[in-house]
Amino acid sequence: MFEATHPVGFFDYFRVPYTLQPRAAMTGDARAPEPVHQLRATAQPGGMSHALFWLGTDADPAALAASCQLGRYRLRNFTFFGHAAVGAAVPGLLGRLGSGWHPAEQIFDSAGVPRAAVWRDSDGNVFLPFDPAEVMQQFWSESYQQVGHSPIALRGRAAAVRGYYLVRPVLPRRLQLRLRRAYTQVQERASFPDWPAEESLHDLYRWLFGLLAGLAGQPVPFIGEWPDGRSWALVLTHDVETDAGYRSLGLLREPERQLGYRSSWNFVPLRYKVAEETVSNLREEGCEVGVHGLLHDGHDLGSRRLLAKRLPAMREYADRWQAVGFRSPATQRKWEWMPALGFDYDSSYSDTDPYEPQPGGCCSYLPYFNESMVELPITMPQDHTLFAILQNADADVWLRKAEFLRERQGMALVLTHPDYAVDPRVANGYRSLLSRFHDDRTVWHALPREVAAWWRERDSSVIRGGGDGWHIEGPAARSGRIRFGYAGGAARGRDTADADGTRLSAFAADRTWRADLQ
Repeated sequence: MFEATHPVGFFDYFRVPYTLQPRAAMTGDARAPEPVHQLRATAQPGGMSHALFWLGTDADPAALAASCQLGRYRLRNFTFFGHAAVGAAVPGLLGRLGSGWHPAEQIFDSAGVPRAAVWRDSDGNVFLPFDPAEVMQQFWSESYQQVGHSPIALRGRAAAVRGYYLVRPVLPRRLQLRLRRAYTQVQERASFPDWPAEESLHDLYRWLFGLLAGLAGQPVPFIGEWPDGRSWALVLTHDVETDAGYRSLGLLREPERQLGYRSSWNFVPLRYKVAEETVSNLREEGCEVGVHGLLHDGHDLGSRRLLAKRLPAMREYADRWQAVGFRSPATQRKWEWMPALGFDYDSSYSDTDPYEPQPGGCCSYLPYFNESMVELPITMPQDHTLFAILQNADADVWLRKAEFLRERQGMALVLTHPDYAVDPRVANGYRSLLSRFHDDRTVWHALPREVAAWWRERDSSVIRGGGDGWHIEGPAARSGRIRFGYAGGAARGRDTADADGTRLSAFAADRTWRADLQ
């Protein structure tokens, strides 16, 4: 269906079928501009073959620097970060690809000034002045946080976080909460990502599917996000921070038992004693156990030296507990270090969270890869944030965010703490969340390890075409489903509901629910 001169990160992520072809075979000219990559839709009988060109950021750095500018940009209704071709360099690049090119849609910088454009030619070909794969990576790794900020400011913010954790052990709990609540006033000034839902990355996905379906003249097949025809996933996880929380597991586990839910429990090995019987009982109930750092003192990922010193002990407990998952205390994280932890999956990133000591978010409500590690983002606001910091009275934000993710075929990954469940707002809110989706037949009630395993199966599978249509080959063939991206940005499949977002327009535009929290 598609041929490309270079790997297409967007297609690889969604498992869209395509083949790689030499540049000369695709362009007819081995001297085509080196930074420009090409994807061509295979012509249908009696139809035209249209191409998508994009500026590859894997090209020669000198060639890239001559034509691109790293920045924050806005296209239609979504924000993105990355290198974009600006100025007079673009016509020079496109002139070697043919004639009739013209700017078709403006791209604005952070100040609202037009700086770049999506280009089209008279034959229906399209040029993107950015690399979608780089943009996706900017979101997933949170590298976008460095765009437009000086190294001094970034180091200062990191030092402030380290300072907080140095003094936190001697601060009374009430003072800690007052400081965190006061700090939210500073954190809320950040213009990106939005909270409690940031749509930019997934709006980019929908836009790309619509663009490519238009070029191909037919729907674009991809392997659906969830197995067995389920349209979304609900994943329950708990971090047990203290001995008091360890002694209170039943506050959260009991309502799960009553409704038949399973969950994941992340323990801190050296902060309190974890009985083997507790681990065995949870596993016998179908639950999962993970590693939550080593001491929960804010230093596990404080430096590479300290991480190297503590990692062998973390790995020892992972082996003892048969744990394949990791979550960093206080969701501390560093993109380059996480794969070195040696776990199958990590769940230390949020989709969006301005209220953590390390604020930010990957902006994804689907899993993704960091090298060989599967990243499972926390996509539901944390219980501590909602009830202790923002002082919510009920579970309304939880329920609305879960419905939002359900409509978008996303993953609602919940993080709660038995340490805070003595607060009736937390306990009652959690029961409300469990009850709301107990009878939902569209949801996959999954453990984190199951989601990570499925994502690996999906990543190891491909879509093939034949006389009987499209089919999946590989580990996901048994339980996977093929869905389609359509012109206009919708995604549909035989086993899933529409995902075009039309039913979410009022929800997405309604910011009163955020205002009510402040």
